[in-house]
This record gives sequence, C-alpha cells and structure tokens, in this order.
Amino acid sequence: MSLYMLDAFIWILGTRGHIPQSGDLAPLPDRSLFGVGAVMRALAAFLVMVTILSLVLWLGVSLAIKLL
Repeated sequence: MSLYMLDAFIWILGTRGHIPQSGDLAPLPDRSLFGVGAVMRALAAFLVMVTILSLVLWLGVSLAIKLL
C-alpha cells in the first residue's frame, strides 16, 4: 500500500520520468567539490554574520540600558 501512495505522490508532483536511472548519471569530476576557497568563503561569511549579530545585540542592550 505504501508503494502505491508513493507512486501516486510522485505522479501528482509530475516528477515521474525526470529521475535519472543508474546508467544515465553524468560522471562526477575528479576534483573535490569543496576546495580551500569555498571553505574560506564560508568561514568569512560566518564571521561577518557573527560580527553583525554581535553589534546588533550590543546596540540593543545599550539602548535598553539608556531607556531604563
């Protein structure tokens, strides 16, 4: 019964036939997907977000202290 429900769900979404079979997949490149540059960009984005959130929190607390 569950396979029929899954089949009906896939049919409703219209994805039937769009999923590649095991022989239709393109080969992956030899190089790694996550190089050093990607890791450094992710680390830089994380540090920027932490800095912005820290400043917003600091401004909010200082404003709350001034208003009290």
